[in-house]
Amino acid sequence: MHGELNPVGGGDSIPLLKTKLIIGRRPTCDICLPFPNISSQHCELELQNGYWHIQDLASRNGIKVNGVREESRFLLPGDEISVAKHAFEIAYEPTSDQPPPEEANPFAKSLMEKAGLTSKKKKPSKSDQIDLMGDGKAPVPSKRTPKPKGNSQDDQILGWLGDE
Repeated sequence: MHGELNPVGGGDSIPLLKTKLIIGRRPTCDICLPFPNISSQHCELELQNGYWHIQDLASRNGIKVNGVREESRFLLPGDEISVAKHAFEIAYEPTSDQPPPEEANPFAKSLMEKAGLTSKKKKPSKSDQIDLMGDGKAPVPSKRTPKPKGNSQDDQILGWLGDE
């Protein structure tokens, strides 16, 4: 046994028998919590480097560690985890002398990047250009020749546009 989950408020403890466990509403989950607010596969517990790690599996009601909503987190003995509204205290002995691995910095990416809503456009380099002629040389973009400037206001505007 690798530890146990003790329900907060009383109840039977749940032994952590494997090093990777799926918690969810499905009867096929390693730890089945048959409640309507639990997703079919809600979260995963995995023993990594001697410490338990919890990962939300895109559940509807999420997970919390010590009252804070988390996507993933290493757990220390005595931490309280909430799966939807069902709270447990994790009890185990870490099998490593090292502290738990550092979590990824949640602020390393902006929310727009996390959502995939930013586009990082880069200027194509010569190596990105396609060899259309088959001679091993990529085409070199030609400079735009400015339109001759006339005397009318339209010609002046077109001339300015050509200067860009």
